[in-house]
Amino acid sequence: MSDATHRAALAERAARAGGVVARESFREEMAVETKDGKNDLVTAADRDAQRQVIATIAQEFSGATLVCEEDARPLGVAEDVEVIKEVPETGDAWVVDPIDGTGNYVRGIRFWATSVGAVTDGEPVGVATYMPAEEDIYTAGSESVSLNDTPMQVSERTDPETFAVGLNGWWPVQGSRQYVALFESAVEGFGDVRRLGSMQGALALVAAGSLDAAFMPRTPHPWDSIVGVYLVRRAGGTATDIHGETWSNGSEGLVVSNGRAHDQVLDVVQRGLRLEA
Repeated sequence: MSDATHRAALAERAARAGGVVARESFREEMAVETKDGKNDLVTAADRDAQRQVIATIAQEFSGATLVCEEDARPLGVAEDVEVIKEVPETGDAWVVDPIDGTGNYVRGIRFWATSVGAVTDGEPVGVATYMPAEEDIYTAGSESVSLNDTPMQVSERTDPETFAVGLNGWWPVQGSRQYVALFESAVEGFGDVRRLGSMQGALALVAAGSLDAAFMPRTPHPWDSIVGVYLVRRAGGTATDIHGETWSNGSEGLVVSNGRAHDQVLDVVQRGLRLEA
């Protein structure tokens, strides 16, 4: 087994392990805290799931570098395991989102995910997005991309007016009217517009062909995007920034699609952003 294949398999195993921990507290009473805003939520389950992901990876990579959303690491894990917030440009690292869609999670909505990606020199080599409450797992490595071990690919629709599209990211309560034009453009340009509450979950749906496109205007965090973009690309789709340039970690905004009408999808997004200015 190659190193990349090994790391892809471990990404899946770690995502499953963390997701199982999160699922144990799902729809149970829990304390909900806030981070950077009143709708930026975190729970003990987020931290516990992340600790399990880290512990699972550390069993095989004691000196691992992990890029994690939460500030939590398990007791007893080797001190040389490094937990940071930015993806290193060189070397191996793991990108972890223990519960993507905490807002859904705390409301008892099943659409939330545990995502883990193995990256080398800033580029993913194996990823997994596990949806514990729905019992679905989306995985990709150098040799395969699958939903529940069945090969998957993006949709084949070509007409944006028939597209089901996901709106991703976070929207500020104060000043939120600036997004009205973007919503309006999307509603006018696509057949169906949905906001699902989990960015990694929505990106996985694009990879599986359930959604035809998804976008967000702001620069996403690495734990919200790297895994899902790799799934989309490995499934045959396209990922750019809002300007149409090839997406990479740190790009402004994110637009993914099945690639059949990406320019038209970009036009809809850009029209909304121009109206917003």
